[in-house]
Amino acid sequence: MRFLPDAEQNAFAHSLDRMLAAAGTPGAVRAWARGEHGPGLALWRRLAEAGVLGLAVPEAYGGVGPLPVELAVAYERLGRHAVPGPVVETAAVAALLSHLAAAGEPGPAEEWLPGVCAGGTRVTLTLPAGGPYALDADVCDGVFVVREGMTGEEGDGAAGVPGDGASGAASGTGRTHLGGAPGDGARTEGTHAGVRPGDGTRMDRTRAGAAPVRERAPLAAPPVRLFLAGGHGPVQSSVDPARRLARPVLGEEVPLPESAVRAAAAHAAGWAAFACAAQALGVGSALLERTVAYVRTRTQFGSPVGAFQAVKHRLADTRTALEFARPLVHGAAVALAAGAPGAAAEVAAAKATACDVAYAAARTALQLHGAIGYTAEYDLSLWIGKARALRSAWGSPADFRALALHLFFE
Repeated sequence: MRFLPDAEQNAFAHSLDRMLAAAGTPGAVRAWARGEHGPGLALWRRLAEAGVLGLAVPEAYGGVGPLPVELAVAYERLGRHAVPGPVVETAAVAALLSHLAAAGEPGPAEEWLPGVCAGGTRVTLTLPAGGPYALDADVCDGVFVVREGMTGEEGDGAAGVPGDGASGAASGTGRTHLGGAPGDGARTEGTHAGVRPGDGTRMDRTRAGAAPVRERAPLAAPPVRLFLAGGHGPVQSSVDPARRLARPVLGEEVPLPESAVRAAAAHAAGWAAFACAAQALGVGSALLERTVAYVRTRTQFGSPVGAFQAVKHRLADTRTALEFARPLVHGAAVALAAGAPGAAAEVAAAKATACDVAYAAARTALQLHGAIGYTAEYDLSLWIGKARALRSAWGSPADFRALALHLFFE
């Protein structure tokens, strides 16, 4: 089994590198953070033309996939260039709707996915226990909201803290989760529940680090329903300046069987975690490259900082960690592409490792840049914020380590 891209996939990556480098993504990111979406949307259309937005979409709905390996290659480049917009959520919605279509409910996929692939339709997603916030709702045509309970009413006790990334502030209530924790990195007391990507099985663990226990959702579990938002509240900033949060206002319910929605939501959560892992790998690589370039030019005591052995070792450790994470991400992609029974464990291991490595690369970059690394005006901050956000988007590294450990040895 090959865990690295082939020549054709590498050529695809290089073409995306050239396109994104020419697009000047830092400027588009800063404009996006101010609510000026024009440059980002122009970039979004170019990604659609390159086929990136159709990698998770089946051919029947205008896509070219699902192609997890190519998606990993592309999303690593999106992270490397800090591309703004709901890139993870787009893959998650594609997984959600295509899974519903495979279960005999093709209506939503037929309505939404062709526009997503063409770049004219933008979508985002929130999942149960993820708090009330949706990412980039102000620029999306479709905000999909999966909720537990007999109604779609707000105020069920899920506490959302504006953070990053994908859906999911862990509420600490012990309810079945289909998502993960938001990018604010907050930790909760008590039992923390997560979902095994792909089958909706509940996983409980305690903060004391007890081994995870596999437990089926209770017979009386509240039903899970899919809604389309009819609008959103005020936009708020998040850990990643390019990811803006808004509370969706629930609109019409999409009439679908509860069991189909539950399974599709778990499937979407797995693809979101996988997309986060690939993006984090690119973020970590960009941070390392920028830091290496900086320490070659910054001098202390008459010598470049990069000439000092301690700095060299720190950068070498970061490079080694990134290279160890890369086969995990691409191994997860290969497992997803093959429909392997162990794909959920591969995704969990990739998400935990790649996001931790990217966060460590951000800490190294911040330390070696010194004071300038703390300034929001310096472009390094765009990748540092993204690394922090991705680390706990859709589930923290601790959650995914526990999940991977359980799945590998069950």
